[in-house]
Amino acid sequence: MSRTRIKICGLTREQDIAAAVSAGVDAIGFVFYPPSRRALAPARAAELRRLVPPFVDVVALFVNASEAEVREVLETVQPDLLQFHGDEAPEECERYGCRYLRAFRVGAPGMETSPALLKSCERYGSAAGWLFDSHSEGYGGSGRVFDWSLLGSESVRPVVLSGGLHAGNVAAAIEAVRPFAVDVSSGVELSPGIKCADKIAQFVAQVKRADGCR
Repeated sequence: MSRTRIKICGLTREQDIAAAVSAGVDAIGFVFYPPSRRALAPARAAELRRLVPPFVDVVALFVNASEAEVREVLETVQPDLLQFHGDEAPEECERYGCRYLRAFRVGAPGMETSPALLKSCERYGSAAGWLFDSHSEGYGGSGRVFDWSLLGSESVRPVVLSGGLHAGNVAAAIEAVRPFAVDVSSGVELSPGIKCADKIAQFVAQVKRADGCR
């Protein structure tokens, strides 16, 4: 039986890391995008990173960050994976010699159809995975669902599904898309950056339930 991996993004508190780890998630995400209400300073992220046990990956999320900003996080936080959620070109994602996820905002200009979306993705063949989020004026964390049928079945990289997921719809999302992983932020929150242990546990339980039906 295949298993859908789970990432919780936008963590800002010690107790939320503990809740995510206890629930059995595979990865947690720290946001390094100052306009976000979930953003962390590198020093704070380094404190939280020390609470993450082995075999749970730490993902550092950037949106059009400068090279200096990314390198500071690499040195201070030592993430396992980078996530580029802005308009970064392939060479910008590759310059650090690290494994990375490339996020695509489905429905954004030039990504409104399946062929157009695939064309955008193909430029990032070096990515460890392709993450699909809903288009919004900001960059992620909107709580909006996009049309999952736009993803088609032609991805050549592992698919990470995001965008408006929560315990009430993640099983349907897994059935529709069959992603390698799901990524949730606002769907397990009480308020931006403040996670809910019960919502995390319910989300993970629904992912496991969906996997059991495959």
